[in-house]
Amino acid sequence: MNAGRILAIAGNGFRETLRDRVLYFLGIFALFLGIAKRWLPEVAAATETKMFIDLGLGTIAGCSAIAAIFVATNLINKEIEKRTLLTILSKPVSRAEFIVGKHLGLWGIIGAIVGMMSIVYWVMLAGDRHDFLLVNFLIVLAFLFLELGVLIAAALMFGTFTNSLVAAILSLGIYLMGHGSKDLVALGKLSENAQIESISKNLYLILPDLSRLNFRNEAVYNLLPPPSELLTDALYALVYMILFLAIAILIFSRRQF
Repeated sequence: MNAGRILAIAGNGFRETLRDRVLYFLGIFALFLGIAKRWLPEVAAATETKMFIDLGLGTIAGCSAIAAIFVATNLINKEIEKRTLLTILSKPVSRAEFIVGKHLGLWGIIGAIVGMMSIVYWVMLAGDRHDFLLVNFLIVLAFLFLELGVLIAAALMFGTFTNSLVAAILSLGIYLMGHGSKDLVALGKLSENAQIESISKNLYLILPDLSRLNFRNEAVYNLLPPPSELLTDALYALVYMILFLAIAILIFSRRQF
């Protein structure tokens, strides 16, 4: 694969995603946080700062995941419907370069949106007295960025062989089950059914455990794991990202247009 061609596709995908009005998520996020900051002191009983920290981190993660899923699952099918894919592939561009470039472009714009939401959130938080360390906040954002990379790769994989709606549902399933995979294993054990327990264990082994990339609670209470564990979790995310992209390239290379 040629790095220059990949970056060109990534840059084009970045600009194209901007035109899809994904920045509306930033406006919705700022409005939601503004309302929450206004009303939390009336219902939080002196714990509004802690609740605002949790709410802000959760909203950043939720908004960015929704944006990633619905934009990524539509990328491939939109290129096919507009016939722009045929023009791109008629040039000296391989299908692997196309997939990797689209992933990097979308990952970049979603990362930029996360960065802007984080700035808005930190500015709103700055007026309150809180013990939320900036370095902890940056670690949470770094692992959220990795999680979104895995999610975008999975959504692109589904988008290579099915329509946008089904791909979005499957990607949402990956996201929800990825954050609840440990609970799924626990439920399998509680069922006391060997078949259900086996299915739950296999799902845990196959699907990415996205809860390994969620350090929001640990960051708030300053209980982050040691650097060695953080590095292991980061490599875990990169492995799944590469795996999903490899499957997407394999499926996409076999499609006829």
